[in-house]
Amino acid sequence: MFSKIVTSALFAGFCAGLIAALLQLVFVQPVLLHAELYEGGDLVHFGAEAVSAHPDLPGLDPVRDGLSLLFSALIYVGYALILVAAMGMAADRGHAINARNGLIWGIAGFVAFQFAPALSLPPEVPGVAAADVAERQIWWWATVAATAIALALIAFGRNWVLWTVALLLMLTPHLIGAPHPDELSGPVPPEIAALFAARALGVGFAAWALLGLFAGYFWQRESTAT
Repeated sequence: MFSKIVTSALFAGFCAGLIAALLQLVFVQPVLLHAELYEGGDLVHFGAEAVSAHPDLPGLDPVRDGLSLLFSALIYVGYALILVAAMGMAADRGHAINARNGLIWGIAGFVAFQFAPALSLPPEVPGVAAADVAERQIWWWATVAATAIALALIAFGRNWVLWTVALLLMLTPHLIGAPHPDELSGPVPPEIAALFAARALGVGFAAWALLGLFAGYFWQRESTAT
C-alpha cells in the first residue's frame, strides 16, 4: 500500500505540478509582475498621469522560471501524497479509485485547499495591506482542515446528522472570520488584485482537477499491475 501511494503521488504530483507551473507562467506571472511595478514605485495608481494597463514586463528568466517549475512540481507532489493517502483509505473501505472519480477527488482538493480559504482570504498580490502572517496561516490551515473533514462527511456520511455537521464545519471558519488588516492601503490597483485572485484560483482549479485525474489513473494502473 505504501509503495502504491508514493508511486502514484510522485507521478501524479510531478505531472500536475509542471502543468500548473506552465499555466502560472502564462496567466498568473504577468499579473504578478505588473503588480510589482506598483509595489516598487515604477508605476503609480491614480498619479498625475494615466498609466497603461499593458506595460512592458520582463521577459523569460531561465533561473526564476526554472525554479518556479521545480517548486511547483514539489508542491503538487506534496498535495498528491495527501490526496492519494485519502484515496487509499477510501479504497480500503471498498470504494473504487480510477481516473474518472479521481477528477472528483481533485476538485474536492481544490475546494478544501484553495476555494474555501479564498472565500474570506483571497490570493493577494505584493504591496497590499495584510494582517499578521502567523494569524493568517493558522486561520488558513484551520479552514482547510474543517473543509476537508466536511467534504469527507458529505461524501461518505449516510445520514442528515453528519451532513449537518459538515455544513457547520464549512461555515464556522468564515463565521469566525479571517484575519484582516485594520486599515486598507496599498499601491496596487484593485483591478489588478482582482485579476490576480481570479487567475490564481482558475489555475488552481485546473491543476487540482488534473492532479486528481492523474492520481486516479496511476492508482488504478498500480492496482492492476500488482
